[in-house]
Amino acid sequence: MKEIQCQVQSISSLTENVYKVLLKPAEQVSFLPGQYLNVVMDENDKRPFSIASAPGSELIELQIGAFGADSYPMQVIERINQDMALTVEIPLGNAELKTASERPILLIAGGTGFSYIKSMFEYLANINSGREVIVYWGLRDPSACYELEQTSATISALPKGQFHPVVETPHDDWQGRVGMVHKVVMKDIKNLADFDIYIAGRFNMVAVVRDDFVAQGADINHMYADAFAFI
Repeated sequence: MKEIQCQVQSISSLTENVYKVLLKPAEQVSFLPGQYLNVVMDENDKRPFSIASAPGSELIELQIGAFGADSYPMQVIERINQDMALTVEIPLGNAELKTASERPILLIAGGTGFSYIKSMFEYLANINSGREVIVYWGLRDPSACYELEQTSATISALPKGQFHPVVETPHDDWQGRVGMVHKVVMKDIKNLADFDIYIAGRFNMVAVVRDDFVAQGADINHMYADAFAFI
């Protein structure tokens, strides 16, 4: 891990509450798909965000969900808008993609946990991986969705890729899956023990997914989430 200065290349809205931030580091950085960085607000205030871009990208992408005017992530957005520069610590995390494995891959995200799995499926697409890659993204309703067409195209480029967006509260014109994302997974995939499983979302969501998956036969030794260190 090292401290890097970054210029903010752009900041844009993906939804009403989610911002896409592209950072240009002052020097080349190295990280693994699925790792995260800390935004350094000051010496004693460092805030973690998953890296949404794949290794080797020129820019570092963050997807920041900021709900509330004085929320923890909104303060980072305000710093970005004020300075158009950030100091980050990179790389961090032990729940990165296990590239030496040949097992099929199951990627599950809730909300902006999507950034964690995005780094991995983009990397897998970049190397034209032949592994089975099944991606589920859970959201509260269709208004929270973003970049669905782009994501579908990236995952469809994989020889064995599948993408399933899932919403809990659909609108009349929603064409995708409906329900709690991990319950949809459990209905679709009976033999979870075969998969390397990567999970990102709120801590309470990750805890429920872990427990329910293990109860259905998933191998805890092949389940990965940075949240596991805290729950």
